[in-house]
Amino acid sequence: MMTIVVLFHQSDYRIFKHFYRHVEQNLHCEFPRLISYARFVTLMKKFFVPLFVYLLYFKWAISGISFVDSTSIRICHNKRISRNRVFKGLAKLGKTTTGWFYGFKLHLVIDDKGEILAFQLTPVDVADVNMLETLSSGIWRKLFGGKGYISSKIAERLFTQGFQVITGLRVKMKKTYVFDGQDIISKTFSN
Repeated sequence: MMTIVVLFHQSDYRIFKHFYRHVEQNLHCEFPRLISYARFVTLMKKFFVPLFVYLLYFKWAISGISFVDSTSIRICHNKRISRNRVFKGLAKLGKTTTGWFYGFKLHLVIDDKGEILAFQLTPVDVADVNMLETLSSGIWRKLFGGKGYISSKIAERLFTQGFQVITGLRVKMKKTYVFDGQDIISKTFSN
């Protein structure tokens, strides 16, 4: 089942049901004991943890240049939040730059080749900057991120570990420069 899910994400299919039909028709020799689509969908939630472990085990080697960002995972349309039962108690109501939504946030760190280095699924109310130290564990050199990942305290703490966080400036922030003996390092402070 995990192989089929991984194949789906590597394929050009956008809808899992269409991909499953393709597997039933064209890959019957590779999967001779294939269960029905309805049963497969019912059992999918049971291999979320093994798939998560698999992805963490096969992380790529770190090149020294990384990028971090987050995206929203919407559970339902905003009109249906009050009657939604999927992920009840786990999903939260939150806001992004595009507006309010009900669901989760996926935080992702990739390298300069687009390979996944770290990821984390959190409730919506967890700020991006709070995930920076967790996501940057084991990553070194330079990490580029959006304005949501800016924090002078966390950046200084990571800098002492040989790690440089590079983000855009928020409104009402000024840039200062610090010389560390070899390079000029840009730091930010709020007014």
